[in-house]
Amino acid sequence: MKYRKMGRTGLYISEISLGSWLTYGNSTDKETAVKVIDTAYSLGINYFDTANVYANGRAEVIVGEALKKYPRESYILATKAFWPMGTGPNDKGLSRKHVFEQVHASLKRLNVDYIDIFYCHRYDPETPLEETLRTIDDLLRQGKILYVGVSEWTAAQMAQALHIADRYLLDRIVVNQPQYNMFHRYIEKEIIPFGEKNGISQIVFSPLAQGVLTGKYKPGGNIPRDSRAADPNSNMYIGQFLKEDKLLKVEKLKAVADEMGITLSQLAIAWVLRQPNVTSALIGASKPEQVEENVKASGINLSDEILNKIEAILQ
Repeated sequence: MKYRKMGRTGLYISEISLGSWLTYGNSTDKETAVKVIDTAYSLGINYFDTANVYANGRAEVIVGEALKKYPRESYILATKAFWPMGTGPNDKGLSRKHVFEQVHASLKRLNVDYIDIFYCHRYDPETPLEETLRTIDDLLRQGKILYVGVSEWTAAQMAQALHIADRYLLDRIVVNQPQYNMFHRYIEKEIIPFGEKNGISQIVFSPLAQGVLTGKYKPGGNIPRDSRAADPNSNMYIGQFLKEDKLLKVEKLKAVADEMGITLSQLAIAWVLRQPNVTSALIGASKPEQVEENVKASGINLSDEILNKIEAILQ
C-alpha cells in the first residue's frame, strides 16, 4: 500500500480507503462488515470513512466496534453531518446546534475520543457559513475534530469558506469528498484545479461507479443475483450507470485491463489515482476478497498509451 499526503497537512492517507455507505448496517451483516474492515486494516488501509446518516447511525457503531481492537493512532476515522437524523426542524443542516449535537452523537456511536476528519456532508444554504465554520473551529480547539472537510461542495462554495476562515483565523478546509470515476468526471474542470491551488485534496467516492466498473454487469440488462443492483437496500443510485452505452464501454475497458494483466476494477481505481490531487479512492466493499483485489491498484502507473486508449473509449 502506498500513502499520499492530504492537502497541505502532514497527514498520510492510504491510496485506497474503505467506506461504509450503503453497506454496513444496511445490506451487509455485522459479521461480514467486521471481516472486511479487518482485511482492509491488515492490507495497509488506514482511512475508514462513515457518516451519521449511514444506516441511521448503525454504520458508525459497526465501524467503531471493528476498529476498537486496533491502536487509535494507527488509523484515520472520518464521519459527516448534514442530512436529517430526525423529524424535527433542527435535526438537519449545518447549524451550530445540529453540528455540535451530531459530532457528539458520532463520538458516542464510534466510541472514540476524537474524529480525525469531520465533513460537512453537503453545503447548507440556510445556515450562515460563518456559523458553521466557527462551530467546527470550536470543536477543533476542543480536540474533538482534527481536520475540516466538505463533501460535494462547488469550487465557489469552498472559496467562500476559505475566505471566511482566513478573515477570522479559523482552520481551513483541507479535503473534499466528491464522486469521481470514469463516467462521472465533473471535478476535473473546476474542483481539482481549485484543490491544487488551495491545498485541498480529494478523497473520492464511487471510483467503481457503484460496481459497474468491475465488469460484472453485461450489456443486455441481465443483473447478477448477488450484485448491488439486485439488492433493494443498496441499488437506489446505480441506475445512472446501468445504461447500454456505458456497459458497452465497460466491455472495451475490460479489454484494456486484460491487456495489462490486471482486473477492470484495478484499472478504474488506478485511473482515478492518476490525478495527483486525489489522495485516496474510497471503496465500498461488502466482501473481504473485494478489498484484496482493489488494494492491488495502489501503485499501478498507467502509461500515456493506456490513458489515451481509455480516453478514446470514454469519449
